[in-house]
Amino acid sequence: MGLFPAVLEEAKQKGIDLAPKAIPPEVFDRRAVEKGQVRFFDVAYIEVTPRFDKKNPLAVAMELTDFSVYYSQGIVDSIAAEMKEGKSEVVCEQGQLYKVSKNKQGVIDKKRLTRHWTDWVDYWAVDFDYESRKEIIKVAKNLGVEGALPGTANAAEFLDFEERWTGAYVFENQWQTFRTRQNRDLELTTAIHAYPKAGRYIIAVKVIDIFGNDTMTLVPVTAG
Repeated sequence: MGLFPAVLEEAKQKGIDLAPKAIPPEVFDRRAVEKGQVRFFDVAYIEVTPRFDKKNPLAVAMELTDFSVYYSQGIVDSIAAEMKEGKSEVVCEQGQLYKVSKNKQGVIDKKRLTRHWTDWVDYWAVDFDYESRKEIIKVAKNLGVEGALPGTANAAEFLDFEERWTGAYVFENQWQTFRTRQNRDLELTTAIHAYPKAGRYIIAVKVIDIFGNDTMTLVPVTAG
């Protein structure tokens, strides 16, 4: 996900309109395919901009500048056609949330619920040095690289464990902002973070949308 903003921005500059899609598991269900129930949703992405301190080259803040949610082109019309009279449903299309209703006479009413991309963000957080903490797990020393267990004839051989790096990193919440029932405002720029020394760092930004789905992007920066 960390590559989406850069790829989309480069494509935009070249006049190319890209829309990455998430492949749904329904594509493997022949019955769902035959009934036209497979919908490909656009992949959510985050756009953030580093803001370096003019007085301190080791200090940076992150500004959340855009957030695109999952949606599917034409889904409103599809759901409205399948909806029974007297029913309503909330759907997402083209990055906006709509309430679609059908009255007893079969008349469709479409009401937009969101007005700006920030309406989708419920919470966002930043790890200013994402690669500082590797994700380490403990596994039995006799556990194979492929995850296959050796023979179980001697159970004692599983008592000796070793630490292994999964290849991933642990997200550490160093700054965050979120909405509450009393305060619906959301900060779009973090507090300034100062690095201890010059160098290249990876900043991880995680966004939780109003449905509880999380999306993360990685931004490389050079401090100093």
